[in-house]
Amino acid sequence: MKTTADNQSPAHTPHPVLDDYYEDSDHRREYVSTLFDDTAKYYEWIIRAMSFGSGEWYRKSALRRIKLAEGMKMLDVATGTGPVARSAREIVGKKGEVYGLDRSINMLGESARQGDTPLIHAGAEYLPFPDNYFDVLTMGYALRHVDSLQATFEEYGRVVKPGGTVLILEVTRPATRLGFWLTKFYFRVIIPAISAIFTRDKRAGELMRYYWDTIEQCVPPEKILTAMTGAGLKNAKRYRVFGIFSEYTATK
Repeated sequence: MKTTADNQSPAHTPHPVLDDYYEDSDHRREYVSTLFDDTAKYYEWIIRAMSFGSGEWYRKSALRRIKLAEGMKMLDVATGTGPVARSAREIVGKKGEVYGLDRSINMLGESARQGDTPLIHAGAEYLPFPDNYFDVLTMGYALRHVDSLQATFEEYGRVVKPGGTVLILEVTRPATRLGFWLTKFYFRVIIPAISAIFTRDKRAGELMRYYWDTIEQCVPPEKILTAMTGAGLKNAKRYRVFGIFSEYTATK
């Protein structure tokens, strides 16, 4: 995997330019949006296969850890096909509200087929909501795709109410050498091959190769926590699950 230094500091971008996929940071957004648009119809199947069907259980567990409760108002950024939003709706109930937001119009189309969550076409750095609007803001496995960590966290802090919570779910490369290579083989070889074979679309395989490469090249957890704090969020911390899943939380 070839990389080049980005034209922003590591505190701002989640990973360096990945030359195998796009030319420079100016083309990052276009590449990511097109890739997710092209593979949206496969995404729900891929994430279910990748997690062996355990994703819903884990998402609900993570949401309960931050004390999401009935009647709360939540925004799910980079909602994709809506798995986090759907889990949240079951918790907040009829008295609560859950909105899904994504930069990929085709992902929103797939999410609309999965449920009746209100959907917004927008990016993480510019949220079309007033200040102090949500009790909880979530982002599931998409922080690696934003243009700027600082701008993203500043915007998250703006729309969350005082005392509200930001939850970022991510996959983090394992610390041990054996764990790293086993995880890389699974995400970089097995999952892309299965995705391409069963969907009969090479773009699905490319999506999952890119998925791993952004994990491998992502800034370390300490940088993410520093960016959250630098954006004005408080009590930034990381909770690890199975050594690979990271739950970053902070409050307004």
